[in-house]
Amino acid sequence: METDQIERIRDFNRFYTESLGLLTDQYLGLDRPLGPSRLLWEIAGRAAVRELRDRLGLDSGYLSRLLRTLEDQGLVRVVAHPADGRARIAELTAAGRRERRLLDERSRAGVAALLGELSAAEREELVAAQQRVRRLLRLATVTIAAVPADDPAARECLRRYAAELARRFPEGYDEAALTRPEDLDGTLMLARERDRPAGCGAWVRLSPGVVEVRHLWIDPAARGLGLGRRLLGRLEADAAAHGAGTVRLGTHASLGEAIALYRAGGYRETGAYSSSPYNQLSFEKRL
Repeated sequence: METDQIERIRDFNRFYTESLGLLTDQYLGLDRPLGPSRLLWEIAGRAAVRELRDRLGLDSGYLSRLLRTLEDQGLVRVVAHPADGRARIAELTAAGRRERRLLDERSRAGVAALLGELSAAEREELVAAQQRVRRLLRLATVTIAAVPADDPAARECLRRYAAELARRFPEGYDEAALTRPEDLDGTLMLARERDRPAGCGAWVRLSPGVVEVRHLWIDPAARGLGLGRRLLGRLEADAAAHGAGTVRLGTHASLGEAIALYRAGGYRETGAYSSSPYNQLSFEKRL
C-alpha cells in the first residue's frame, strides 16, 4: 500500500467533512452535532436499541449517552421491548418527529444547493462517483477468514446457499450434496460484513496438487461489491499455500453470473471431472 494513497484519502476525508459542515456542533443549523442528529434520523419512528447499535457500529455506552441527550431534549422515549423485558426500544416523540422532518428538509435543501452549481452531466458524474466510493468502502470493510469446518455461521451460509440453488435449479438441489464437516480436506472460508456473514466458500483436495472450489456463495445483500472475485482469490491463494497447483470447479448452466466470474478469473472450460449432477459445466485453472 502506497503512503501517497493513504494521504490522499485522508485529505479527501478532511475536505468532505468540512464541505458538508460535519464538524460544527450545530449540524444543519440545529442545536446538536452530527452524532445525535444522525441517531434521531435513524430511529425514524421507533427502533430497537440493539439494532441501532449494530447498524451504526456504535459502542453501547456512547449510544446510551446519545439517547439520553435526545431524551433530555424531549425528542425520544426509550421504553422496554414489548416482547423482551431485557431489550429496549427507542421511539420518537411528537417533537422528535417534527425535528426529524426538519432535518430531512434542511439536508435535502443543502444537497440541492450544492448540486445546483453543477451541470446535469456533472451531477450524474458526482452521483456515479459516490456510488463507486460506497461500493469500494463496503468491500474494504468485509473480512475473509478460514473457519472450522463446523462453524455455525458458515454452516448457516451453506444452508442458505443450498436453499437458493433449490429455488433456481429446474431440478432442485439436495442439501445433502453439501460437503460435510468431516469430509472437508481443505479450507472453509467465511466472509463477514460488520460481523454479519456475507458469504462463504471452500476448497477440498482431490489429489496431490489438485483441489476443487465448492459452495462459493455471496449473500444477496452483498452482491455487486466484487466480493465473489475477492473470495475466490482468497480460496485460490490459500489452496496454493497448501501445495495446490491446479484448481477445478463445476457449476450449473443456469448460474450465468458464476460462469462469468470463473471465466473472468482465468478459468477455462474442461471435460467433466466430477459425478455431481449439478456440475453441468467444469472449469480448471493453473495457479
